[in-house]
Amino acid sequence: MKLPLLNIDGSKSSSIEISDKLINLKVNHKLIKFVIDWQLNHSKPRVAKTKQRNQIKGSTKKIVAQKGSGGARHASKKAPIFVGGGVAHGPKGAFYKEKKINKKVRKIALAQTLSKKNIDKNLHILADVKKEIKKTKDFNNFLEKNKLSNALIISDKDSLKNINRSARNIKNIKIIKDDGANVYDLFKYKNVIITSSSAKKIQGRILNEKN
Repeated sequence: MKLPLLNIDGSKSSSIEISDKLINLKVNHKLIKFVIDWQLNHSKPRVAKTKQRNQIKGSTKKIVAQKGSGGARHASKKAPIFVGGGVAHGPKGAFYKEKKINKKVRKIALAQTLSKKNIDKNLHILADVKKEIKKTKDFNNFLEKNKLSNALIISDKDSLKNINRSARNIKNIKIIKDDGANVYDLFKYKNVIITSSSAKKIQGRILNEKN
């Protein structure tokens, strides 16, 4: 499938061929949500911790007599049944409830997300930026001209050096490297701008089942 190629300087654009297996797939929203949940699970690890009775500071003196009080036998105020005592069977601070997911599933979800952006006409391919853009105003003019507010920019290493200085301070714009392309960021931003080199790299990574 051919997509138009945008240029920073506004010159006449050509087109680029992108595989239908990357941008023209049927979208499975449940699969995409599953992958997003997996990402969020890893970005915010559950490391809650409670103190057990052996970790509570305090006296070890027996709080009531063994016999004669008429009540139950209690050895320590640190027991879980008392306020301020330890917590029985609570979380111990280790990473827990970790979700696992197959690498192939992540690839399929990424391709389907790109397909969703393409269907919604929010996927844009940018020609590799060969010259450094120093002024934020110049890059912002490019975005405004093409109506690309609220955008995620997926860039190759060389283009990133040339646009990072001018794009990093623009509101609702995020720049990531092509090897960091992920489903959560793609859905978070309305528009997705991918440099031509990055598009080819992502295509090769997703379609190569050995990786």
